[in-house]
Amino acid sequence: MKVEIWSDYVCPFCYIGKRKFEAALQQFTHKSAVEVIYKSFELDPQAKRDGNPGVHDMLVAKYGLSREQAVQNTLQITQQAKVVGVDFHFDRTIQTNTFDAHRLTHYAASQGKHLELTERLLKAYFTDALHIGDPEQLADLAAEIGLDRLEALRVLTSNEYTAQVRADEQEASQLGARGVPFFVINRKYAISGAQPSDVFLEALQKAWNEDHPLVEFKGSEEGALCIDDSCLIPDKKEESL
Repeated sequence: MKVEIWSDYVCPFCYIGKRKFEAALQQFTHKSAVEVIYKSFELDPQAKRDGNPGVHDMLVAKYGLSREQAVQNTLQITQQAKVVGVDFHFDRTIQTNTFDAHRLTHYAASQGKHLELTERLLKAYFTDALHIGDPEQLADLAAEIGLDRLEALRVLTSNEYTAQVRADEQEASQLGARGVPFFVINRKYAISGAQPSDVFLEALQKAWNEDHPLVEFKGSEEGALCIDDSCLIPDKKEESL
């Protein structure tokens, strides 16, 4: 069973939603049969790598909030993050363009490490306040999860994996994703946003049941059966002499 997750590294609900989905997956009986794939989505493709305003100034400019509203907004999200065990430090985050981070994730996927890098990049941005648009910093993060630093830096200074990022983004648009996180289970069920864990668990179970319908095998004779508080014993037909 395949779960595809479109997300961006500067999206707080992507990190929160990741934790909620993971909690659901831990409860799912068939979790070992689930393949999780993270896909690229840029919330602000026009963002600059450097020289961007702080998060509160960005919210004021982008959404027309007062500064007090912007601060309250981030405080509320920080509390939601704490509930799922994640520490957010919005006031220290470095606003940046995430395109190179997404390209690096595709490189990590080619090395079987994209799940590890996805987690590290989210933590780097929201908890550690690192510059995830800077190639040197990205190469350091790649090395932390076991990737070759020099090769990661070479990828980042090239145009490699550009097509893969663009393909993910186009695919998201075709599937009707208007924002992230956006979860797609077996290309049949879509879940938008950081939903409660039981929503994810229900969707996983439904998708699994549809792919693995239970087929009842009946023997030649009716067997004994318990229903509610009683047990039914089939009548035995006497053989005629």
